[in-house]
Amino acid sequence: MARPRRGMLANEPMLMLALSVVALYYGRPVLMPLAMALTLNFLLAPVVILLQKVRVGRLPAVVLVMVFATTVVGGVGWIVARQLLNVASDLPNYRLNIHDKMDALHMPKDGALGRALTSMGEVGQEISGTQTVDSHPIQRSHMTRKAREEAKAEAEAHPKPSLVTVVPPPITEREYLRQFVTPVLRPLGTATMVIIFTFYMLLKREDLRNRLLLLAGAGRLNVMTQALNDAAQRISSFLVMNAVVNAAYGVVFGVGLYLLHVPNATLWGALAGLLRLVPYAGTLVGGSLPFLYSLAVFDTWGPPLFVLLLFGVLEITVANFVEPWLYGSHTGISSLALLITAVVWTLLWGIPGLVLATPLTVCLIVLGRYVPQMSFLHVLLGDEAELTPDAHFYERLLAMDQAEAHAIADRYLEGRTSLELYDAVLLPALCLVEQDRHKGVLDEVRSAFMLQSITELTAELMAFDTGLERKGCPIVCIPANEQTDQVAAAMLAQVLEQSGHNTMMLPVVSLSDEILARLAAEPETSICISALPPFAFARARALCQRLREQLPQNKIVLGLWGSNANLDSMRERFGTARPDAVVKTLAQASNELKQCERVAV
Repeated sequence: MARPRRGMLANEPMLMLALSVVALYYGRPVLMPLAMALTLNFLLAPVVILLQKVRVGRLPAVVLVMVFATTVVGGVGWIVARQLLNVASDLPNYRLNIHDKMDALHMPKDGALGRALTSMGEVGQEISGTQTVDSHPIQRSHMTRKAREEAKAEAEAHPKPSLVTVVPPPITEREYLRQFVTPVLRPLGTATMVIIFTFYMLLKREDLRNRLLLLAGAGRLNVMTQALNDAAQRISSFLVMNAVVNAAYGVVFGVGLYLLHVPNATLWGALAGLLRLVPYAGTLVGGSLPFLYSLAVFDTWGPPLFVLLLFGVLEITVANFVEPWLYGSHTGISSLALLITAVVWTLLWGIPGLVLATPLTVCLIVLGRYVPQMSFLHVLLGDEAELTPDAHFYERLLAMDQAEAHAIADRYLEGRTSLELYDAVLLPALCLVEQDRHKGVLDEVRSAFMLQSITELTAELMAFDTGLERKGCPIVCIPANEQTDQVAAAMLAQVLEQSGHNTMMLPVVSLSDEILARLAAEPETSICISALPPFAFARARALCQRLREQLPQNKIVLGLWGSNANLDSMRERFGTARPDAVVKTLAQASNELKQCERVAV
């Protein structure tokens, strides 16, 4: 029974995600107003906190903010609705301009744009109740008397069937009231729930936070506190700046339309600002509506083209300069992830889901950042998708792309030393090579290619050594065993040479008793052992024991490159054969060996 249990635990995040999607879909009558209220809470909470700092009580501050927000929303809605009715009532007067422009472009009236322009006039006609002539008049031809008589005889011989009109039975007052009230009560009920939830969240902000911390448990207070603070900061900053940018966008767009003498410029500016809350689609709709309206209103092509130019310049400026400068990394969502999540939230909740897509996705990213079981959400949706330099370098070597791998190293080397390149890129890549070799997932051909590429890169960097005055103690670098240890030892020797030491490479197979005796006669010579995990300890311990027995006066430094273990405890595990120092980076080895500097003779 253990195997199914492990499989169940492995699939637990995906199972939780599937259950969450089902719950979001079927629980949308309650969850959607709750999400809207949470979004408004993030938007309005900074204002409430600001009022409290100037010694306004919590309840008065919440009431003031809610009244102000409701007044602004209601005022904008009233202006938009009133001017929208004015536009609809005026549209029938502009149908002649529409057909003139369609004829000038030789545009088919049954095409997409032709139907859109014609529909605007028809909608206005239906709303205003006016009647106009047929938009497609048929020019009657003059008929002769004989032709008219023949047509009359044909009609009498073959009479056309009479039209039958089905008159539905009259509906009751109750049914009429239900049909009239239901479309109004549903959005009104949702708005009421949003207002109540928002008011409670603003009033009981600390209480809700404490409840979430209690649910997390005392052992996860640190993680939960960081998650709540991160989510609140990211979403609040984004929503506040988004509201400011969209409001300014609407004002500038409305003023521009007013200067172009476009009627109802306030309506189009307000719609442009509001529709930018909807990712991607809202911007296109907000710009196309005034353009189509200007086509219907003006007799010439100049004003519509200027409207299109105004929209293009404003949108390019805001999207490419203003928003990146103001938003920065406040959301942490990649562009592709925002597009995908916008589609998903729209499928789940419709238009409200599209509006709430960004703040809800930020909550998912924060959840993935602080909950280990949901870390895949942060990887999939976050904007931090770049590989580290060492992983990128290793990936290119795996693809046997030596040119790009060396280019990555060259880019990292700009403004840095070769020591930094070795410690941050090449040594970690060597550790990955060694680990994959011992796992059996790296074949010999690819392994040899990777080691050869790293060796060549190290040799290229060694050519920049201009020859320093040697004042440091002589050092012998000994690789523990594998070829990767030899490459790492070559890097160490190069770093020590550039630090002013006389160094030499000595393979472990050449450690004869005669050579060890010569080294013992030179106690100022230090020994550096190079070893790479995962099986470095056993080899390094055996080599250290042999060297310590025959070189009791020489300093021995062991380099366990990339080791995650505690170095002091690792050194104690060597017992009587322990080295004088254990290091895990080339920089640490260089600093350790500075202590044995001497004046050259």
